[in-house]
Amino acid sequence: MVESARVASRDDIPRIAELARGLRAELRGYRGGDLWAARDVMGEPLEDRVADLLERDDTILIVGALDDVVVGYGILAVEELRDGSHLAVVGELFVEPEARSVGVGEALAGALVARARGFGCRGVDVIALPGHRATKNFFEEQGFTARAIVMHHELDPGPAS
Repeated sequence: MVESARVASRDDIPRIAELARGLRAELRGYRGGDLWAARDVMGEPLEDRVADLLERDDTILIVGALDDVVVGYGILAVEELRDGSHLAVVGELFVEPEARSVGVGEALAGALVARARGFGCRGVDVIALPGHRATKNFFEEQGFTARAIVMHHELDPGPAS
């Protein structure tokens, strides 16, 4: 099997939307997953959101494949910081469970980091949910280190005061 990563095209939209739904289903089961799904990722209709991303100049969408079959995707957005420098943020990165541990994730991460360099970014951020040790380990293997830990206090959804 040959793993690869390339820039997504309009033909990839239905497959990316399908993969994005798989990502959401998987991560909702982790601590922080419900809030992550409500705040940090594209909403429905995913096909429209993916199509919108393909038109943006500050975002790149990469697909990962095994023998030319798309089995993963990654989204990288570039943010301008107050000092005028740029930071790349990986908003989503997912590889189908059956295609993990064969190099597709590494190809995706490498392509996203290369694009961040091409944009002149000073670094790349990505979120790993607490308890998702495999994600944390994967990104550490790709050279990422923690630079912040977000703390959260869940509130009782009782009546507003």
